[in-house]
Amino acid sequence: MDGLTIGIEVREEIAQTGDLIVQNVQAKEQLQQQQEEKQLQEEDEAVDPVPLFQEVLRRQHQTEAQIVESLHCLRQLILAYGIPDDPKQPSIRGQCWKLLLEVNHISAQEYVSLVKRGKPDEYGKIRNDTFRTLATDKKFLDVVDEDSLIRVLCAFAWSTQATSYQDTDVSFTYVQGMNVLAAPFLYTMSEMEAFYSYSNFIKHCCPLYVQPTLQGVHCGIKLLEECLRKIDVQLYNHLKSKRLSAELYAFPSVLTICACTPPLDQAMQLWDFLLAWGIHLNIICIIAQMHLIRDDLMSHASPMKLLRIFPDLDADKIIGETIKMVKLLPDELYDLLVRHPYDPSVAEQISW
Repeated sequence: MDGLTIGIEVREEIAQTGDLIVQNVQAKEQLQQQQEEKQLQEEDEAVDPVPLFQEVLRRQHQTEAQIVESLHCLRQLILAYGIPDDPKQPSIRGQCWKLLLEVNHISAQEYVSLVKRGKPDEYGKIRNDTFRTLATDKKFLDVVDEDSLIRVLCAFAWSTQATSYQDTDVSFTYVQGMNVLAAPFLYTMSEMEAFYSYSNFIKHCCPLYVQPTLQGVHCGIKLLEECLRKIDVQLYNHLKSKRLSAELYAFPSVLTICACTPPLDQAMQLWDFLLAWGIHLNIICIIAQMHLIRDDLMSHASPMKLLRIFPDLDADKIIGETIKMVKLLPDELYDLLVRHPYDPSVAEQISW
């Protein structure tokens, strides 16, 4: 199994092998190979991807090996075509996300009981954030009402009381940015499905991003600077000469996994890629966004004016640049990048 696999059970299996760096390097090579195959496919006639996704989503699985194979096929399809935005098949993205996040348990009774518990201790913080969530995005506001966002965040707060992550000191409470991280799920699926998908996402993909110290976010920012130095030392030095650190320009994009940058349909496509191949790749996606305006950054007397608000997302271009950039990273650095959203030991390794 590759180190990019999102499910916590797979990560545990990889960790038990004692050879995590090798696994992550193999995953990096697989991602590059899939991109090469995508380029060959683009040279062929246009293919309707909807039936291809439906075939995978309808499969019945009897063994763990069959599940792994279907997840592999799903990741290949996402990289090759992206999840189709088909008005006739609006549930495809939601189904794909639930599979990638290994959402195997959904209980209406359980969710309703959590909602009925009322206001958790974090309620004040939640209400301070929910009304601002993607407040300028009409598409989002047309689909998601604030009350549903409040319910999901409150239910998550109740569900994680007195719980920890893999018997570590990692625990969960409400912190800045969690409202924006919940937004894509509510936009993509029903409220109850969104709750369980969001819960798995937070607990298993990026638990360190929602700690009171935002440890994962700050580690991601530090790794972003190191990755930028390896990928484009000229741009890195230019920004440093202007006294610009990633903490200044990249914090919102790291904190929200780029969900704060419009347009929403492009953010959803970017999340398709990240949920399939690893949330850690968001760090490289941010560098890819900078690369797309590199000439302007290099020539501008005050590049922070360009980075204060990132340009609108172009998912296809960002993903293409991201995969090219992954090849430029040393294996040890890439291993740290893979592990930083969930492994507390990365902070010590990078002296955060």
